[in-house]
Amino acid sequence: MTTAPIEPPQRLVSSLSGDPSGPVREWLTALPTLVQQRLDAWQLTLERVQTPGGRSSLLALVRQPDGTPAALKLPVPGRVPAQEGAALEAWDGFGAARLLRADEASGALLLERLQGAVSLRSLPEAKALLEAAGTVRRLWVPAAAGHPFETLAGRTDEAVRALRAAGTLTRSADPLVEQAAELRRALPDGCDEQFLLHGAFRQGKVLAGERAPWLAVGPAPVVGERAFDLAALVLDRFEDLMAGSGAGAAARRRVARLADSLEVDRDRLRDWTLYRAVDTGVREVAAGSRQQGELLLEFAAWL
Repeated sequence: MTTAPIEPPQRLVSSLSGDPSGPVREWLTALPTLVQQRLDAWQLTLERVQTPGGRSSLLALVRQPDGTPAALKLPVPGRVPAQEGAALEAWDGFGAARLLRADEASGALLLERLQGAVSLRSLPEAKALLEAAGTVRRLWVPAAAGHPFETLAGRTDEAVRALRAAGTLTRSADPLVEQAAELRRALPDGCDEQFLLHGAFRQGKVLAGERAPWLAVGPAPVVGERAFDLAALVLDRFEDLMAGSGAGAAARRRVARLADSLEVDRDRLRDWTLYRAVDTGVREVAAGSRQQGELLLEFAAWL
């Protein structure tokens, strides 16, 4: 056990500084105590808090009582899906980091430690895309009866409202926003697939491991069709496509190549990609990253 001071990373503090909700502020204030409570309860030795870390959780590198390395994750209340642990438990280490322990009260997760500094983004683009496709395929397991996860259909109204609200800052993109909103309404009813999806899959969420070369982390689990997950992979490193000649044709080829390699319908993948590009683009603009957001909207228009 440790007696060293535990300080939340500055990136996490900054990302929460504008949150007006009392529970989030209270959680941030209590975070050092919450970490210490988990260290004591699970008899963990703190090595260090991961920095710069993420914007929606604290991650600490720890040792278990037998000396085995692990990672302790404490998520911000209400900022990440509460079912991350349930998804990791369902995958049981197949394609994803293994869940070692969970505490329902605090949301704390004790995870298999991976090489946080080495993600698929460290590989050349073509190789990274190949490895990412192989990894996400492993995660697509049929959802069990009575599963606890949200569904894509269940998120529809909320997703459309959020898209239109963010889109008010990009009036020039109104036709794209409306097209994306209509796709989001229609797509869940057009496919009866019920797979457990990562929900936030991208190359940066796939880290090097000891037990397997590449394992996924940080799911935002949802149940639905595989094309939703794959759409995020189409968008990964889209800047590389846009920097080359014939970028529009290259984007459409990427859709076709990924759809065919993973046996997903091309048109549905194209539609989910357009929706996710517009959704992410307007959110980037709303968050102040106008250039990045407008590039994503341009990418969506090519599809």
